[in-house]
Amino acid sequence: MSGWKVDILTIFPEMFPGPLGSSIAGKALERSLWSFEATDIRKFAHDRHKTVDDTPCGGGPGMVMRADVIDSALSSISEIGDRPVVYLTPRGKTFDQKMARDFADGPGIVFVCGRYEGIDERFLDVHKPHQVSLGDFVLSGGEPAAIAIIDCCIRLIPGILGDGESLLEESFERGLLEYPHYTRPQVWRGRSVPEVLLSGHHKKISAWRREQSERLTRNHRPDLWSTYTAQQ
Repeated sequence: MSGWKVDILTIFPEMFPGPLGSSIAGKALERSLWSFEATDIRKFAHDRHKTVDDTPCGGGPGMVMRADVIDSALSSISEIGDRPVVYLTPRGKTFDQKMARDFADGPGIVFVCGRYEGIDERFLDVHKPHQVSLGDFVLSGGEPAAIAIIDCCIRLIPGILGDGESLLEESFERGLLEYPHYTRPQVWRGRSVPEVLLSGHHKKISAWRREQSERLTRNHRPDLWSTYTAQQ
């Protein structure tokens, strides 16, 4: 698959590509395996001050982003097609590896990055975007979350990582955390690489890695372990 397309609606377009311009994502961007366009929401404001927000109806702290301005910004994007429109919000479904794979298997994503107290509810009622949360914490806006999600998806696109098999061994792909890794030197500060990894016996190595994945998941992520054991 090539040409995975990302559009980002934001009041801070200068935040992109940011870290996505480096490492794996940056190399894939240079090869046109994915592309992005950051659209400045302020360009679609209706007044000379380029106002994108207003005080909340009913009173209260903070400001609310205007539905009409964001609607105009979204309407400016050509060829949304089958790409999901994703609004990043604490109320959304928590992003996980399965969601990343679903997004990566599609043609791309359109992100709506909120700020302040959020977006006028009427925009959500009309457009019904996928509401996604990065986790149970608060960021200053949707941009950092969008960067994290894009990075996670890009590495799943065929042709971007050289070894597709390595993706299957990563944390969360089989409902478990990834097993421990070791490399040279064989002994470091009196600690040796586990003997089984030096045995050349692939079946034993595979069994050891599965045991270690289960141990780490059970000890560090009991929530994942409960889900995993329930599916066995």
